[in-house]
Amino acid sequence: MMKDIRFHISLYIIIPVIFAGIAILSIIVTYNTTTYYLSKALNPQWPVVWWGMLLIAFTLICGILIVKLLIDPVKRFVIKTRGLGIVKNVNPPKHASVATDDMGKFTMVFEQVSELLGKVEARQLFPDIIGQSKVMRGVFNQIVKVAPKESTVLITGETGTGKELIARSIHQHSKRQDRPFIAINCAAIPEALLESELFGYEKGAFTGANIKKPGKFELADGGTLFLDEIGDMLLETQAKVLRAIEEHTIERVGAIKPTKVNVRFIAATNRNLEKMFEAGLFRQDLFYRLNVFSILLPPLRHRREDIPLLIEKFLNEKGKDCHLSSESLQLLMTNDWPGNVRELKNALESAAVLAGKKILPSNLPVSIKRNESLNGSTNAPIDAMMVNLNGNADLDVQIKDYERRIIVDALRRSGGVQVKAANLLGIKERSLWHRIKKHQIDIAEFKP
Repeated sequence: MMKDIRFHISLYIIIPVIFAGIAILSIIVTYNTTTYYLSKALNPQWPVVWWGMLLIAFTLICGILIVKLLIDPVKRFVIKTRGLGIVKNVNPPKHASVATDDMGKFTMVFEQVSELLGKVEARQLFPDIIGQSKVMRGVFNQIVKVAPKESTVLITGETGTGKELIARSIHQHSKRQDRPFIAINCAAIPEALLESELFGYEKGAFTGANIKKPGKFELADGGTLFLDEIGDMLLETQAKVLRAIEEHTIERVGAIKPTKVNVRFIAATNRNLEKMFEAGLFRQDLFYRLNVFSILLPPLRHRREDIPLLIEKFLNEKGKDCHLSSESLQLLMTNDWPGNVRELKNALESAAVLAGKKILPSNLPVSIKRNESLNGSTNAPIDAMMVNLNGNADLDVQIKDYERRIIVDALRRSGGVQVKAANLLGIKERSLWHRIKKHQIDIAEFKP
């Protein structure tokens, strides 16, 4: 049987080589033709002209073939994606610095499709984590890279950002996924008991130790140990944890011999460990040992586009047959969320208990409405507008949307009383009434 020998050469090489070959061939033929006719004392003008015309036709045919073979499939792909409704808008917005020719449109389509595929990949790889924003997809990319390794990971971020979810995802995508994942909150356990919880104890090691108990290190043997809020651990315990990480051995309280453990470490904190070790509150050597690969979780206010997805998930989890009004969603979208995802979840659960079929602004926790009012009557709508602008709406649409947001904010602050709202806006009550009708605003949603 004859062996099939094929060479795969990149188009980046083939196409330039073809056109370079055509140029070299034309130079050689032109030179030889001119030399031949001059040697015969003949005028080489017409032979060179005919050769030039032949060369132009040949080059034109090559260009058409390249367009047919390369550009046409791309054009068919763009048309098909437009028909499927995958891309938002094939024509780039006027303000965008993108070429308006075919290649510029192709580039924009590919960017949108790649972004869509990134969101799909995020949903498939991380079904337990809700987040399709660019910052969260960056976090997912870090997880995919570090998970198969054995490196120690330090997860930092504000409280309530979901650090344990990220740690579990790292474990689930690692080679230790079939082994235990043990989590311990260092801040939730009294310091006197933390050491015995981590390392275990022997029978009779102290009063009340009637049986031998393994610690979290031993329970996580072969798997992953997640040390949450490690910044709250005392220096004495930090020294023992450092030794366990470096030597892979532990000693139970009251034990004589050390015990070997094979554990991957993931730590998390909402504190600035660098400032802590500068202040002498955290061991510098432990910080460097933990900070092999660092993942910074963004706060919820830096990924507001994920808020509607989180709201949908939390309401479905609780089995609540209710939905948010547009004004309530605006409040949730513009809130700063110092407690992040955990605070959002608690706020929705509280509002769902008070609400009927629709969650109104009056059902939301007082802290959210207070934070909104502290922003001022004009800043709140402007901030909300900036969050939701996509750059595709024209000026008239944006002005109309901005006017509606200002009216909604005034109605919310006045509790739905139109006289007070009109005074806040500096217009007559009749003018406000006409604007409310124009924007189809439901006054009942603002009345407590």
